[in-house]
Amino acid sequence: MFALSRVKLLFNFQLQRHYLVHPLMADANADRVSALFSTGSPINIPLKRVGTHNGSFHCDEALGCFMIRLTDKFSNAEIVRTRDTQVLEGLDAVLDAGGVYDPSRDRYDHHQKGFGEVFGHGFSTKLSSAGLVYKHFGREIIAKELQVEEGHPDIHRLFLAVYKSFMEAIDAIDNGINQYDTDQPPKYVNNSHLSSRVGRLNLDWTEPDQSSEKENEAFQRAMALAGSEFLDSVRFHAKSWLPARSIVMETIAARQNIDSSGEIMVLTKFCPWKLHLFELEVEMKIEPLIKFVLYQDDRSKQWRVQAVSISPDRFESRKPLPSQWRGLRDNELSGVAGISGCVFVHMSGFIGGNQSYEGALAMAKAALQL
Repeated sequence: MFALSRVKLLFNFQLQRHYLVHPLMADANADRVSALFSTGSPINIPLKRVGTHNGSFHCDEALGCFMIRLTDKFSNAEIVRTRDTQVLEGLDAVLDAGGVYDPSRDRYDHHQKGFGEVFGHGFSTKLSSAGLVYKHFGREIIAKELQVEEGHPDIHRLFLAVYKSFMEAIDAIDNGINQYDTDQPPKYVNNSHLSSRVGRLNLDWTEPDQSSEKENEAFQRAMALAGSEFLDSVRFHAKSWLPARSIVMETIAARQNIDSSGEIMVLTKFCPWKLHLFELEVEMKIEPLIKFVLYQDDRSKQWRVQAVSISPDRFESRKPLPSQWRGLRDNELSGVAGISGCVFVHMSGFIGGNQSYEGALAMAKAALQL
């Protein structure tokens, strides 16, 4: 298991000292950007300076600034927020401003005409400034946070997994890419995702103090929020996602021992299995697709039979539990199903329960035939 590096607690004293933002005033002389003290850097070594635009901020530059400061090259760098091109040209790195993408000069903007950089590895979403930083520094950042060498065999898999589950959405939202190809309006509004929450940290128009200092304080909070969730994602994938993948792979390989159909899988140890299942079915060329997953509920010690959804982001099941079972419980359900020990079946048919493994397996086998 990976050893995790320092825990960064959101909004605590060390975090407030660690993420410094230079309050460059609109009328400041471009040649007189004063240095800020940053914890952990020797006083006689000048800090690197990373620039981004001032004014309203978005999740991508807040996260990009957070991530680039985790690298060796830009460790604890001073963040300079300005739109002054002369100031930007003199900085060590520039994110989300300047109209240039040139990693050899550490320029990571994505707004310029003709920009079409993507992450690669099968991903086709155009990158934001955060995605650009992650593409070039993500492996190093992950390896440092997990305290292993960048060449560790699991780093590349984690690099791809964090992009897929966390980074790509930030890139897509910032570039105005819809999640679904449809001309219909969404059925509900979702303003709870990270990009929305970062956006709400901008100064409200009713705020009487609209100064650069106040704006930079808000950007500091945005960096902390976005960065905290990024690190949470890295840690989750290292501590939970990666070990779960091995369990699901072994379970898929053993499914023929459970039922000759190959459509029932039994988890000997419960873990986050859904995303792994879909990916491994493709990698392992599974046919027919798995319809039901059985696992024991750790709290009740009862067994669950869960119908696999048609895709990771859909609620519909490939084969829901039979309609005649749905909404029934206990003895009534056992009588209708002809299987002892039944506990419940959800109204949508996506999950059911039985007091024993044998009962849950019987429910799954019967459901395949109904």
